[in-house]
Amino acid sequence: MKILLVEDDEKISSFLQKGLKEEGYTVDCSFDGEEALYLIEQNRYELILLDIMIPSLNGMQVCKKVREQSIDTPIIMLTAKDSIDDKVTGLNEGANDYITKPFSFEELLARIKVQLRKQINLNNILQIDNLSLNLDTKEVYRDKKLIKLTSKEYNILEFMMLNKKKLLTEDMINETLMDMNSSVSSNIVSVYMYRLRTKIDKNYDKKLIHTIRGMGYKLSDEV
Repeated sequence: MKILLVEDDEKISSFLQKGLKEEGYTVDCSFDGEEALYLIEQNRYELILLDIMIPSLNGMQVCKKVREQSIDTPIIMLTAKDSIDDKVTGLNEGANDYITKPFSFEELLARIKVQLRKQINLNNILQIDNLSLNLDTKEVYRDKKLIKLTSKEYNILEFMMLNKKKLLTEDMINETLMDMNSSVSSNIVSVYMYRLRTKIDKNYDKKLIHTIRGMGYKLSDEV
């Protein structure tokens, strides 16, 4: 899942980015409001972490403009302001949650998971046929056998399971895999799909990962 982190304190930004990436999230970072608004308009994010006190446009203004464009991506406000009025203002501008600095990284992770579950109306288990993925533990099983995946393999599979039975183009899969600072090779998606097939489908008669020639890929329990 892809997150936009908007925080002008470079130390805090670096700490949060590192922690989120270790949890398996793809993270884009922005340090001012105008750039953040541009990134939100140009990219698809599953969640936005938005500091209030940022240059050019503050977090409240960014949040308001995002909601005026009918972009419903969950927004968690990050701020040192802890007054009730500030919290109410943030929520009224369209924020989904509000966390006051200093906060523990574990609390932030818990709040992120709550918002992501609300967004897609899920419990913590994704399932298709005898393949299951636990969103909390990041564990994947097929026929009750644990499958060990790299972080990027997991991110692709999670994206495919969230969109099971839907056609997914290489561009769509690439977007879940890379942050804005990454460079990609032309065949990176096909390489990862080969690895996933080897780990998930190789030892089973029923194949779940399907190539739609010239179009993309689909995760489906139907032929």
